[in-house]
Amino acid sequence: MKLYGFGPTRSLRALWALQELDAQFEFVSVNLAAGENRDPDFLRLNPAGRLPVLVDGDLVLTESAAIVMYLAEKYAAKGLMPADLKQRALVYRWSMFAMTELEQPLWRIARHTFVYPENKRLPQDVALAREEFTEMAAILDAHMQGRQFIVGDIITCADCITAYVLDWGNEAGLIEGLPNLKAYFTRMYARSSAPQRIAEAFAS
Repeated sequence: MKLYGFGPTRSLRALWALQELDAQFEFVSVNLAAGENRDPDFLRLNPAGRLPVLVDGDLVLTESAAIVMYLAEKYAAKGLMPADLKQRALVYRWSMFAMTELEQPLWRIARHTFVYPENKRLPQDVALAREEFTEMAAILDAHMQGRQFIVGDIITCADCITAYVLDWGNEAGLIEGLPNLKAYFTRMYARSSAPQRIAEAFAS
């Protein structure tokens, strides 16, 4: 398998799953700063020019959460995806919660802070997105009271997907009032299989 990725992008999420599963893979760096994601060869893999991309034989898979779930199914014996249907449903639920309710407002903040050119940035959208993230994160914070992991008592896809989002939220200064989440993602990144933190990836 090959994982195409770069620095502090969602590539870290896919990298986490690969490392958690102790899977054999090659990491292929695609330098966004140098525009390598617009190279015709890369665009044949992902016409959107986004990272990460997983290539496994004749399968070319984009979208970081889909990559994590695929890997969990491929290495089912490792337990990242529960065998029990109801437990799997909870993994899907919280994974989608992280992608839609937590990551989307963070991405809006990023777009209107540094991604878009200044003439397209909307400061009012940043304020709204911060409120939306905080409101939804409080729901997960309450869920994590007394829990080590998001679903069940071992790490699952939901953790690989969500811990990265919470580190992103922490970088945006939005986790301070949520002690359960702060303790949770700090604990997750203490795992030997964890990837770099976002700040470390930026620095490198």
